[in-house]
Amino acid sequence: MIEFHDVYKTYRVNGRDIQALKPTSLSVRAGEVFGLIGHSGAGKSTLLRLINRLEEPSGGRIVVDGVEVTALAPEGLRRFRRQVGMIFQHFNLLSSKTVADNVAMPLRLAGEMPPAAIRARVAELLRRVGLSEHADKYPAQLSGGQKQRVGIARALATGPKILLCDEATSALDPQTTAQVLQLLAEINRELGLTIVLITHEMDVIRRVCDRVAVIEDGAIVEQGLVVDVFLHPRHPTTVRFVQEAEQIDQDGLREDFAHVSGRILRLTLKGETTHAPLLGRIARATGVDYSILSGRFDRIKGVSYGQLILALVGGDFEAALRQLQAADVHVEVLR
Repeated sequence: MIEFHDVYKTYRVNGRDIQALKPTSLSVRAGEVFGLIGHSGAGKSTLLRLINRLEEPSGGRIVVDGVEVTALAPEGLRRFRRQVGMIFQHFNLLSSKTVADNVAMPLRLAGEMPPAAIRARVAELLRRVGLSEHADKYPAQLSGGQKQRVGIARALATGPKILLCDEATSALDPQTTAQVLQLLAEINRELGLTIVLITHEMDVIRRVCDRVAVIEDGAIVEQGLVVDVFLHPRHPTTVRFVQEAEQIDQDGLREDFAHVSGRILRLTLKGETTHAPLLGRIARATGVDYSILSGRFDRIKGVSYGQLILALVGGDFEAALRQLQAADVHVEVLR
């Protein structure tokens, strides 16, 4: 659905060039939720806004649904942008307009639907986001979560193929964030929209995204399936994001391990293996004793996973290792 071919963006600031995005090649598949994660200033907002040319690329080619966006003239670009909805971090609602009028605005600007059809479309969208009873209220009368739902309804007004989410949950509390992410997941599933979502929170990526790219200093440093990147991060930036999300104190764990005897393993389990009684069975078969030093269990977009750090003593260590690997457990020997 979205392809970047050596796309880069340079700003001229105080007489010198600042490269916000280095030459980047990237693809986003139709119908997936693609996450971009990075710290402030990493270049993720620039990359997102290049998709619909709210930022003009300094070079490279952008192709969306087979159309080379970088070659579009102004009229073609206006038509293209109706296929791309955008949700903003701070809602960007018109305070003097009602909820219904805010959602209707893109349709009135397009000038292609009669008033009765616009009213019907707005009512349909407000039902979808759970705000039918708030149609005549003004933004100041809404909570943050309700304002963002209005923003989502407005972004869907023109029936886009793509939804761009610019830090759509960072201004919300955790409970409201979960509700908004659930709504985005439902929209993706039911409408088949391609969603590109940027955030600085790994937990947001874990809950809703299919694939993720990690961006640092204007370059993508790691990308792949969320379950793989989250459970087996390779780049130091990704490792930091995962540790922050899981509240892992790696140095503290190493200090604790210093006084533990035996071999130390990190086990990663996914899917049905997560809940299988492997450890007891392997301990009985190989004669090893184990102690659990740390562990976490959760889900990544519906996929169960678990990670355990174990200390193993006695018995046949190599046999235990083989049985774990045969059971499709990813094993890392830490010591």
